[in-house]
Amino acid sequence: KKGDMMVREQARVSFLNDGGLKIMNVTKADAGTYTCTAENQFGKANGTTHLVVTEPTRIILAPSNMDVAVGESVILPCQVQHDPLLDIMFAWYFNGALTDFKKDGSHFEKVGGSSSGDLMIRNIQLKHSGKYVCMVQTGVDSVSSAAELIVRGSPGPPENVKVDEITDTTAQLSWTEGTDSHSPVISYAVQARTPFSVGWQSVRTVPEVIDGKTHTATVVELNPWVEYEFRIVASNKIGGGEPSLPSEKVRTEEAAPEIAPSEVSGGGGSRSELVITWDPVPEELQNGGGFGYVVAFRPLGVTTWIQTVVTSPDNPRYVFRNESIVPFSPYEVKVGVYNNKGEGPFSPVTTVFSAEEEPTVAPSHISAHSLSSSEIEVSWNTIPWKLSNGHLLGYEVRYWNNGGEEESSRKVKVAGNQTSAVLRGLKSNLAYYTAVRAYNSAGAGPFSATVNATTKKTPPSQPPGNVVWNATDTKVLLNWEQVKAMENESEVTGYKVFYRTSSQNNVHVLNTNKTSAELLLPIKEDYIIEVKATTDGGDGTSSEQIRIPRITSMDARGSTSAISNIHPLSGYMSVLLFFIVNALW
Repeated sequence: KKGDMMVREQARVSFLNDGGLKIMNVTKADAGTYTCTAENQFGKANGTTHLVVTEPTRIILAPSNMDVAVGESVILPCQVQHDPLLDIMFAWYFNGALTDFKKDGSHFEKVGGSSSGDLMIRNIQLKHSGKYVCMVQTGVDSVSSAAELIVRGSPGPPENVKVDEITDTTAQLSWTEGTDSHSPVISYAVQARTPFSVGWQSVRTVPEVIDGKTHTATVVELNPWVEYEFRIVASNKIGGGEPSLPSEKVRTEEAAPEIAPSEVSGGGGSRSELVITWDPVPEELQNGGGFGYVVAFRPLGVTTWIQTVVTSPDNPRYVFRNESIVPFSPYEVKVGVYNNKGEGPFSPVTTVFSAEEEPTVAPSHISAHSLSSSEIEVSWNTIPWKLSNGHLLGYEVRYWNNGGEEESSRKVKVAGNQTSAVLRGLKSNLAYYTAVRAYNSAGAGPFSATVNATTKKTPPSQPPGNVVWNATDTKVLLNWEQVKAMENESEVTGYKVFYRTSSQNNVHVLNTNKTSAELLLPIKEDYIIEVKATTDGGDGTSSEQIRIPRITSMDARGSTSAISNIHPLSGYMSVLLFFIVNALW
């Protein structure tokens, strides 16, 4: 019975032999309570069940076939309509295998709401090409939908790269196609590497453009007698792929050299020499074994060339020695090349001068005088010059002290346009001997007569003491104790007063020959003052710094030591010199 109504067999309803009831093409009207009653001679028994009819589960947005490039991210949709009474579960299968979202979480993620099982694939790779199936299950039914995903990428590396034929400047190559990554190869490019190149370089080929169906090419414009490796790069609409493995190393055949040396020049050297120099031809441009240079030269105005051979390919110079060579005379020079296959071109003709003649006379009118306790200035007259001497490079000043030997002397050099030099770092109160000579690229000339000078004594080590100051709003009056030099120190010739504002680095200097000074200063900010004794040997030790504060009342006074009385100056002091220097303190 259904409810109180007897159920009778019909087209959709039939009774089974075991007493069961079969209903086909169920509709909502079939829902209700069903009771089965069984009876025999001993009595009756019945059972009741409830039939609930739900809406079927339908996929309303199914995944579709897609064509994507490597590196993109895509979403395969899977959205359903289902009966709200039923729980729903989504599962994705890739090429028949259930997708593990934990294991493959770097690429796969399930997204969407309760009625959606969309699959997101991030940074898609070639391995993700295949069939994807969305499976939806409830307690009473299941549905599924499938889609094909094609991932296209740049081509894989070509294979079996071979060099079939080699000449001095060409190489015939062949290769086989690699994987096309679901996008046909449209072109190939050839790259080459040598021991002299920086990495792999593109090379010219015939045909110039190699289409995707061509698997041979001739590389042209190679250098003879150079070891090469080649590799092939395939490209499609996605881009260029990984290069092939390199071919075996092959060496091009020999040929006569085609490049002449560059930067041909020369000059210098010793008397009776002609020095010729050039930049050696790089090994990759020598074109063969047995490489060397042909050096040709002749005096300017002479028609016959003198030739010699330099067999070392790395040698950058040749020196021709002959007593007949006139110093500093012009020669025409050119340098050619050759190897086992023959001779190559010469460089353009250039003019090179033979070696100069070293100076033959010494500087005259040498004089030396002491500048301080550590410096002596040496001066001289320039030497007479002639054409064979070429270019005067400079003068060499050699010097040694009274207790030293000339052989252990020190020296300084100055440019040829100078006629004096200052010797520094000398010992105080010591006689130094010095001599001067000129030099050029051929060598040095004779020394001048020796002269001597004695460095001055060192400045006093005692600083000016008890510096007392008295300031008004317009001037500062200073007084200090006299500095007395020791026997081994230079006599005091005067004093220097250094002063500056506390906010600036520019130092003003006042020179005086007395132990007092007057500074006309508007006291609008703090001043810093120091006093030094001056001598022929230089400035002495500085006094302690004095800071004179900005005047806020009519006058102020102070000193570098604790004193109870200030003695005013008896009169105005004479100023010897006033200038500005940059402070380094």
